[in-house]
Amino acid sequence: MKDDLGLYYLPSMQDTTTRMYVREVDGQVQFRLWNAAHPEVWERHEWLPFDVIEAASELYRERSPDRNPLALYDLAIAKRLIKDGK
Repeated sequence: MKDDLGLYYLPSMQDTTTRMYVREVDGQVQFRLWNAAHPEVWERHEWLPFDVIEAASELYRERSPDRNPLALYDLAIAKRLIKDGK
């Protein structure tokens, strides 16, 4: 899907107020979260390359092994959206 902010997918089909925006810069897929109830999230957080997200998720898993910090980030969907958006 696409709107004024760019290409996005819904990371949770149950929550249509949260969107994960994706783009490609210098061959790297980047992600940025937007939430209708918390628009400040978009303002406070920059675009993050997937490799940075993966590295951070490893640290997170050490503290909370029962949670999946990568659940919001779908690299396959992001690549497809970017490919189709060209």
